[in-house]
This record gives sequence, C-alpha cells and structure tokens, in this order.
Amino acid sequence: MDVLGRYVEWVPVCPEVEAGLGVPRPPMQLTGSLPHPRLTVIESGDDRTGLLTTFAARRVDELGRIDLAGYVFKRHSPSCGIERVPVYNRAGTPRPRGVGLFARACMDAFPLLPVEDEGRLADPEILDGFLVRVFAYHRWRGLLKKTVARRAIVEFHTAHKYLLLAHSRPHHQALGRLIAQANRHRPGELAMRYGRLFMEALAVKATVRRHVNVLQHILGFFKARLDRQEKAELLNVIDEYRHGLTPLIVPLTLVKHYAQVFDVGDILGQVYLNPHPKELMLRNHV
Repeated sequence: MDVLGRYVEWVPVCPEVEAGLGVPRPPMQLTGSLPHPRLTVIESGDDRTGLLTTFAARRVDELGRIDLAGYVFKRHSPSCGIERVPVYNRAGTPRPRGVGLFARACMDAFPLLPVEDEGRLADPEILDGFLVRVFAYHRWRGLLKKTVARRAIVEFHTAHKYLLLAHSRPHHQALGRLIAQANRHRPGELAMRYGRLFMEALAVKATVRRHVNVLQHILGFFKARLDRQEKAELLNVIDEYRHGLTPLIVPLTLVKHYAQVFDVGDILGQVYLNPHPKELMLRNHV
C-alpha cells in the first residue's frame, strides 16, 4: 500500500462495517446455492443478505462516480472474496467456488475493472499483471474522457500493440482487425468493442514465451544496424531470459537502449517498454 500509494489514491471500503453489521461482529459465512448464496451468522443462523446487498447497490453507485482504475479485494471473505469463497450447504459442507456478495456486485457493475485478490499479490508475476491492467485501464478511461474519435482509438492501439501481443495473440489479432475496419463503426460503438477486447486481452497472463516473441519482433526494427557483437549480446540476454537466468528488465533495458540510439520511434512509443511506473521495479522480478 505504501509503495503504490505514490501512484494511486487508495479508497478504503469495508462493506460489512459500512453496512452496519457492527464492530466487533459475529463470524458470518455464505450458505445455500452457489449462484445465489445467502450471508448468514454462523452461530445464530440470522440472515444478513438483504442488509449487505442493499448497501452494496448504494456503495457501488458511489464508487462508479470516482473513476476507479482497479480494486483489491479481501481473500475468502463472504463479502469481498472474488473466488474460492466457501459456500456451505444444508449439511454444513463447504463448496469453495463462491464469490463474496459485495465483490459480485462490483464486478457485475464494472465488468472491465481490473480486480485482484489481496492474497495473490505477493506473487511478483500476478502483481505485475494486475498493475499492467490497472494503468492500462486508467489510460483507456482517460482517453474516453477526452474523445471517442476513431483516430484517437487507432493511435491508442498502435501504442499498445506489443503489450497486447505479450498477453494474447488472438486478442491482438482481433483488435487489429477491428482497428483496420474502424471506419465501419460509429466512434462510440468502436470504443465499446475495443475497450472490452482490450481489457480481456490484458487479463490473459503474459508468459515468458510471449515476451520472447515480442522482444524478437522489436529486435527486427534495428537488427540490421547492430554489429556482430551487439547482435550476439542482445540475442544472448533474450535467451538467458527465456531460460530463467535473468529477469525481464535485462533484455528490456538493452532493447530500450538500442531503440534510443537508433531513434526508432515506432518502438520508443510502445507502452510495452514501460507499462507501469519504472520506480516500482516490478520487471526486476519477472
């Protein structure tokens, strides 16, 4: 929270407290069916579903007015868990496939919003992927505040094409086709379709193989300008990254260096090189 606090404004939300369930409050759990669970007090069996869902509708509406760029939910919480929340049947047997009531309301209201489970963010790759989506969503929303012109969406896509390729080739291709046919769509419709596919693409995990593919694509822009030693050095660091001997930041740094030396504008303008603040040093660990 402290590190990210330099780049984001945290908005604290505790649905159970804000809904009036008390502090301290008796332990609660989800019960009933997986699609429509109930929130009940464990000892008494009292049903608190209505209280929380009424609050959730109001709070989600409030959150929709402050332009969220991401949401970190509480792991396994009956109100805020986004996956694997236990839902107990009548026999008291847990089924770990539920979603917290407030988390469900948020995800239904903001389907493109990047969300993550706080328990998973200790994994550097998951943290990197989450923040890639957070800052990308912020850029996309910022663009829509200014304009929904076709040209602006095309330029946005151009700047993000290698980031997209690192996550999902099928989405990269689908978005490329959509942009190629931009004139067939009204700007608002184009923005709606593009935004949905864009965030779906970034939700796909970027793998080492995909990163290597992107780095090799970028290398093609200045490969002919490198001497034998420079080319061998760059290919070697990409290969070392491929085999887990160096983090992603090593080949990225060398690629950025040559893009600057040869003034390759098509590469220097790529968000892939800096998808989130470099001071976070996230790519030193993936």
